[in-house]
Amino acid sequence: MSLPGRSPRRSSRLPLTLLIAPLLAACSGQDAQTVLNRTVSTSGLNVSTNVRYGPDARNFMDIYSPQDAKGAPTVLFIHGGSWEGGDKEGHRFAGESLARAGYVTAVMNYRLAPVNRYPSYVQDAAAALKVLRDRSVSLGGSPDNIFVMGHSAGGFNAVEVVVNERWLREVGVPVSSIRGVIGIAGPYSYDFRQFSSARAFPQGGLPDEIMPDRHVRPDAPPHLLLVAENDSVVYPQNALNMEAALKRAGIPVTRTVLPRVNHLTIMAAIARPLTFLGGTRKAVIDFIETHRR
Repeated sequence: MSLPGRSPRRSSRLPLTLLIAPLLAACSGQDAQTVLNRTVSTSGLNVSTNVRYGPDARNFMDIYSPQDAKGAPTVLFIHGGSWEGGDKEGHRFAGESLARAGYVTAVMNYRLAPVNRYPSYVQDAAAALKVLRDRSVSLGGSPDNIFVMGHSAGGFNAVEVVVNERWLREVGVPVSSIRGVIGIAGPYSYDFRQFSSARAFPQGGLPDEIMPDRHVRPDAPPHLLLVAENDSVVYPQNALNMEAALKRAGIPVTRTVLPRVNHLTIMAAIARPLTFLGGTRKAVIDFIETHRR
């Protein structure tokens, strides 16, 4: 119960604004994810952990589903971490958030660099898509109503696995079953040879051979590219180049610069208690609702 004249929403959000937002700014990525996970509960959802999609020790995903879902949009979420770190457990908040929105959501692990370089982690995304699609009906989802989504390095994986026709063809997933791709602060178009992330790519590899903006298939689904206004990790030019490549191929694309957020908080704003940080969750849900079957 609230006091007369006091907004219940404001009274509940103020402590989060004062306590969590500064904590996120001070935390490393992994510590911030731990904080975010503590703000959410999966009570009332169906959660299947460690669903295997391949033979490697990291070929597992966790699946979050609304209770009594039937024919729901199905989302594959891919975490970031410069292709060398991160995990599905740290992104429980993303699975919970999207499941509460009504979507069957898989949060996957993938093989990490430098031991596993491109295209290993993209092939993992394709394999996970295959298993998720095959199991979607039993989970309450739809095999022809799939969205692929990723943050940072995971955004690269999400875009590359769909726009490069090779990867879906290898696993037998029709591109027509993918209704949309959502990239959040992803590095889709850069010369990795100038950065430490070169460890994630083959020695002697060239950007023209690897970057998703060089691979756009003519039948790719619509894309949403979300950019953090204050991103100092992934340059905005990545999204500009990706947008241009998609437009040249005639692919519907929306590039949205979200104000106030940085490379970390653009992802944190997916968490339901932290939507005050930015418009990520709303933008994602609006996109899915627009393009779902």
